[in-house]
Amino acid sequence: METVKVQPEVIKKTTYSILFIISFSHLINDLLQAVVPSIYPLIKDNFGLSFTQIGIITFTYQIVASILQPFVGMYTDKNSKPYSLIIGMCFTMIGLFLVSIATNFAFLLMSVSLIGIGSSIFHPESSRVAHLASGGKKGLAQSIFQLGGNAGSAIGPLLAAFIIIPHGQSYVAWFCIIALIGIFALYKIAIWYTDHLSERNANKSAMKIETHHLSKNRVIVSLVILLILIFSKYFYMSSITSYYTFFLIDKFHISIQQSQIYLFLFSGAVAAGTLIGGPIGDRYGRKYVIWVSILGVAPFTLMLPYVSLFWVGTLSVIIGLILSSAFSAILVYATELMPGKVGLVAGLFFGFAFGMGGLGSAVLGKIADATSIEYVFKICAFLPLIGIITGFLPNIEGRKKVEK
Repeated sequence: METVKVQPEVIKKTTYSILFIISFSHLINDLLQAVVPSIYPLIKDNFGLSFTQIGIITFTYQIVASILQPFVGMYTDKNSKPYSLIIGMCFTMIGLFLVSIATNFAFLLMSVSLIGIGSSIFHPESSRVAHLASGGKKGLAQSIFQLGGNAGSAIGPLLAAFIIIPHGQSYVAWFCIIALIGIFALYKIAIWYTDHLSERNANKSAMKIETHHLSKNRVIVSLVILLILIFSKYFYMSSITSYYTFFLIDKFHISIQQSQIYLFLFSGAVAAGTLIGGPIGDRYGRKYVIWVSILGVAPFTLMLPYVSLFWVGTLSVIIGLILSSAFSAILVYATELMPGKVGLVAGLFFGFAFGMGGLGSAVLGKIADATSIEYVFKICAFLPLIGIITGFLPNIEGRKKVEK
């Protein structure tokens, strides 16, 4: 049996006010990140880009976030930096402003890289805040936190459709005002976080020990399985976030604004599914949520490329609702595999998710150029079948000990 020392938990009750503020901050962060893919049709026309270049844009800002996040998380596990959240939001704000004035493809890549840096700083520490404020309800806390991010991803395309698309690229700069609101919210979080660290340092003697029955090798294998599941989920998600609007425009000949509304409906379903997944995992077990979420969505993804516009919209909502319930469960399951390393786990999994989303966008863009957008959706439909490997995950809930 493996024994792991963990830092003392000072927060005994779920601090909902902090969870809601950090969730709101996550909403703003992901809303701002969603602006870039939301205006891909506009950028594609302005700069005469291919689908491959569109994929490279996504790949650039997501791979920057992917590479940096685990290192940020590893560092903050040992050296908590409450005010780093504000710094992350500042990077995102500067990146957005530069997107609004970009004049060529290289300028765009530099601009979105700054947005990627902002994301890499934000996610590990904000996940730790959610963990510390959970009061033991880890799945619920992660769901509330993730709800903010997914709601932001849903609202971003809608705002872009009505603010940027009709007026042009320069209107991206108006979203910097939203970033300033996020900075103010994160200042409130930083004050609470600083006070919490002070209280924790004053109670270092109250160490607790968590144990689980898994060997080091079994933990490593389990983490690899979880990362493969993240690959399946986010490779498929990248087909939606980057190319869903193009698929709808190409197949059904609807307008850009109409396509953004469909993307909003999908993103709204993702937000709802995220909120549901965490509490269900707390109650019934995270492994089962992961299994149903990824493998269970396969019938719907396989049907989507072959149905009418109405059913595409309906199926995309069902897919978003089911598929999104996995991430909170995966993240909390991983933190239970590696107690005391919330920052590293959050950085690794957020980073890997971003990396897979970016890689997926680049690869799928290349495939779309060589074949068609519709073909991309047909091959991606098989990705959720990878969810069958969830059966190899150990059942760790209810088999851990905590000793004070």
